[in-house]
Amino acid sequence: MSDVNEEVQNEEEVLMVGNDTVKISNDVVATYAGIAVSEVEGVYGMAGGFAGITEVISGKKNLSKGIKVDVGEKSTKIDVNIIVEYGARIPDVAYEIQTRIKKSVEAMTDLKVLEVNVNVQGVHKKTPKELEEKEQETEETQENIEE
Repeated sequence: MSDVNEEVQNEEEVLMVGNDTVKISNDVVATYAGIAVSEVEGVYGMAGGFAGITEVISGKKNLSKGIKVDVGEKSTKIDVNIIVEYGARIPDVAYEIQTRIKKSVEAMTDLKVLEVNVNVQGVHKKTPKELEEKEQETEETQENIEE
């Protein structure tokens, strides 16, 4: 690498390049973790106070909402606050979250994930309207398969 130190910044990450050092910001790790969590079945959403307010104001979906990250030089610890869907088996959902976050963050950042703590902050029970919409989706899917 070159001996020149340069700092590259944008909204989501800060990289320090020079002397073979790369620093990955907490926001980048939190975003990767948030994407991994969003793919897990049984998770209704993320629980986070301040992050939810900024999401409403900015109009952008905050993928790192409800995620706290502590990045060291070569490792990281991640805390995730979720709301589960009613009927989901919490230990299975938590295990899936831990597995996906660990795999995603380690693959994308080369940081060793030391721990992923999953905190269940609530349970969401679907409203009759949501149940009706789900039934309609299922019927439409079956109609498409039959054709």
